[in-house]
Amino acid sequence: MLYGSSEDMLPLDPVTILLSIMACIFLATVINKQKEDVHPNYPPGPKPWPIIGNILNLDVHKPYLSFQELAKMYGPVYSIKIGVQKMVVLCGYDVVKEALITQAEVFSDRPYIPVFYYITRGYGVIYSNGQNWKTMRQFTISTLRDFGMGTRTIEDKINEESNYLVQAFNSYKGEPFNHDMIMNAAVSNIIVSILLGHRLDYDDPKLQRLLTIVMENLRIAGSPMALLYNAFPFLMSWIPGSHKSIRQNSDEFNAYIREIFTKKRNQLDANDQRSLIDSFLIKQKEEKPNPELYFHDENLTAVVSDLFYAGMETTSTTLRWGLLLMMKYPEIQKKVQNEIEKVIGSAEPQMVHRKHMPYTDAVIHEIQRFANIAPTNMPHQTTQDITLKGFFLPKGSFIIPSLTSVLRDDKYFKKPYDFYPQHFLDTDGNFVKNEAFLPFSAGKRSCAGENMGKMELFLFFTKLLQNFTFTAPPGAKLDLNGAVGFTLRPQEHDICAVPRY
Repeated sequence: MLYGSSEDMLPLDPVTILLSIMACIFLATVINKQKEDVHPNYPPGPKPWPIIGNILNLDVHKPYLSFQELAKMYGPVYSIKIGVQKMVVLCGYDVVKEALITQAEVFSDRPYIPVFYYITRGYGVIYSNGQNWKTMRQFTISTLRDFGMGTRTIEDKINEESNYLVQAFNSYKGEPFNHDMIMNAAVSNIIVSILLGHRLDYDDPKLQRLLTIVMENLRIAGSPMALLYNAFPFLMSWIPGSHKSIRQNSDEFNAYIREIFTKKRNQLDANDQRSLIDSFLIKQKEEKPNPELYFHDENLTAVVSDLFYAGMETTSTTLRWGLLLMMKYPEIQKKVQNEIEKVIGSAEPQMVHRKHMPYTDAVIHEIQRFANIAPTNMPHQTTQDITLKGFFLPKGSFIIPSLTSVLRDDKYFKKPYDFYPQHFLDTDGNFVKNEAFLPFSAGKRSCAGENMGKMELFLFFTKLLQNFTFTAPPGAKLDLNGAVGFTLRPQEHDICAVPRY
C-alpha cells in the first residue's frame, strides 16, 4: 500500500494547521528547556532544527538507510533528535556487540514509544521493563520449553504444519498466486498451537482477521505518520491518519485474546495444562494472595499478543524472502534441491539433517542476513549512566542499535549488499558461523523464541524446496527492495510453485 494515500495526508484546514504549529512550538519550548544541557562527551550528530529535530535528515520511509549514511559522517556512535526526543544510534557489529552483549544489563530497558504502547500498554515481554519484564520473559521462555521449544515435540508440530502448507501450495497447480496470507497462517499455527493448544484452518475467519491486524499494525508502525506520532504524541493524537488505526486494531485483537482466556479460566484443570494460556492462569491462581503483582490479565493479554506478533511475522517474512530469492537465483535454488535429494530424499525433513546440509544451512543464514527484516531493531534504553566508545550516555538514553549496520558490516561480510551464501561457507564447502550474524538481536532482549524460529526456518524451507521449484510468473519482475513497514517485507508479488514430483 502506498504511503501517499489519503489516510496519511495531514488536514489542509488552515486553522487546524495553525493550532497544530502553536501547540507543537509550546510543547517543544517547554520540553527543550528541561533538556538543554548536553554533556561535553555526548555523541556528536547533525544539528537539529527547532521543534522537528533531525526529521529532515531522514528518509522517513526507510530511516535505517539514513542511519547508515549519518554513521559515515559522525562515526559509529552518534546522536539525533526526532522532534524533541534525543536518540543515540549505534552502527556496526563492534559497537552493537559492546552495548547489547558486553554491557547487556545497562542497555536492557525499553524506552516509551507511543505507537507500541498502544499495542501492549507497557505489559508483556517485548515492551515492558523492570521486574515485570524479567518475570514475564522467564515465564515465557520456560513455558515455551515446557511445550516443546527446541525439542522433537515442536519439530513434529512444524512438520505436520508443513504438510498442510504443501497441500495449500499444491492446490494452485503451478499457477501464479499470492502466498502472503497462506505463509502467515502456516507459521502462526505453530505459536497458536502453543498458545491455544490446537491449530486453526487457514481459511478460519478469525485467524484471517488476526493476521490482517498484525500485518496492518506492523505496516503502520513503520510509516511516516507513526514516526510523527512518536515524535509529537499529544499533537498527533487528535490529527486524523493511519496511526490511529493501531489502537483500534489492538483493541480488537486484545478483546479476542481476553475472550479466549476467559473461557479457558472457566474450564481450567491444573492437572491438564494444554496451552501457554492454561499455564499462565495456573500461575495467576498461585499468585492469588497478590493478585495485582505480575500474573494479571493485562500481562496475559500482552504476552499472548507479543508471541503472536513475533511468532508469526519474523519467520513468515523470512520465508517469503527466501522463496523470492530462490526465484531470483534459480542456480542457488537448484543447489539446495540437490543437497536435499542427497541427504533427505523423499523422507520427512528433520533437524538432524541440518548438520549434513551445509549449503542449505548457509543459504538460510544468508536469507536472514540479506532480508534484514528488523532493520532498526527494537529501541533500547540505558538503565544507568554509561560511557560507550568514549561517549557519555546518561541514564534513560534512547538507543537505536542498527541491525542493518551489523548485517551489512563489510568488516565481517565480504559482499554485504549481495545475496552471497558463501558468507557462511569455507573454501571446502563446510558451514561456518559468523559472529556478526545477529538477525534475532543479542543480549538481554534477544528474541525469546530464537531456537523455535531457527527450527521453523529449516523445516519449512527444506520441505517447500523438496516439493516445489519456485519461479516468477511469466513477465514478472522480481524486486528485492523491501516494502515500507516496521519490519522489512518483500514487495507484494505472486509466485509459481511448480510440483517436483
